[in-house]
Amino acid sequence: MSIFYAVIMGLIQGVTEFLPVSSSGHLAIFSGLFHIETPGMLFDVLLHVGTLIAVILCFYRDIGKLLAELLGMIVDLVRNLNVWFSNLTSESRRSYVKIVSNGYRKFDLLMLVATIPTGIIGVWDASLVEKLGSILLAPGICLIGTGFLLMLCERIRPGDKTPRNTTYSNAFMIGIAQGIATLPGVSRSGMTLTACLGSSFKRNYAVRFTFILSIPAILGSLIFELGDVDLSQISSGDAVSYIIGMAVAAVVGFFCIRVMLVIVRRQRFLPFSIYCFALGAVAIVAWLVQK
Repeated sequence: MSIFYAVIMGLIQGVTEFLPVSSSGHLAIFSGLFHIETPGMLFDVLLHVGTLIAVILCFYRDIGKLLAELLGMIVDLVRNLNVWFSNLTSESRRSYVKIVSNGYRKFDLLMLVATIPTGIIGVWDASLVEKLGSILLAPGICLIGTGFLLMLCERIRPGDKTPRNTTYSNAFMIGIAQGIATLPGVSRSGMTLTACLGSSFKRNYAVRFTFILSIPAILGSLIFELGDVDLSQISSGDAVSYIIGMAVAAVVGFFCIRVMLVIVRRQRFLPFSIYCFALGAVAIVAWLVQK
């Protein structure tokens, strides 16, 4: 693989993963229109690693606190189990420690609840997604659907919910929305963000939840794909190109997340909606011509 091609693919991945225009839809359309051969599973994995790095760089403070509080919850859970066993064998009653004692711990549990339906849908429709990705009509229709979704997102008034008053049913529905976004042409960030704003999240909280929730989804896809990676087929030249592509995806993704923070603050999704309509129409016309 040439370095130029790796840079282009990293650029596309970094931009389309975080802006609400669907990275899977772009890949499916470009592959169908220009007959681009997939560069290999390892490169796809590394591009996802690049976008994962971008999320971590943007939200490292929140992620650090979430990991610390997750560890704290595990410690408190073990402590409560010890109290339970002690109360069974002793006349004196010891009190339990409150496990969900702050907003970050609630955030951890909300992410866990949201990840469950995403994972189930992702595994269940994996073969369907692969088939739809090879037909230009499918991402074309889904991109037009994404366009309407973004028009709706622009009209939704954000609420005042924070992690403390977010319900687990809210998180579960957001997880379903993220799972549906595995379809080629459906934007993960657009779908999840719309679900968050529709659940009356505050703007900043909606963005944080949307992008941090992508971490377990990306990690899950990485684990799923790593089993198909064959390192023996990678030359030293390809390895350099792959790493450059990953770095480009990380850098571009970082700045695109920053752009999304501004977009959500101003709630200006119409340009992305128009873009999705146009690209979806191109895909549908190309499908009709190819028939």
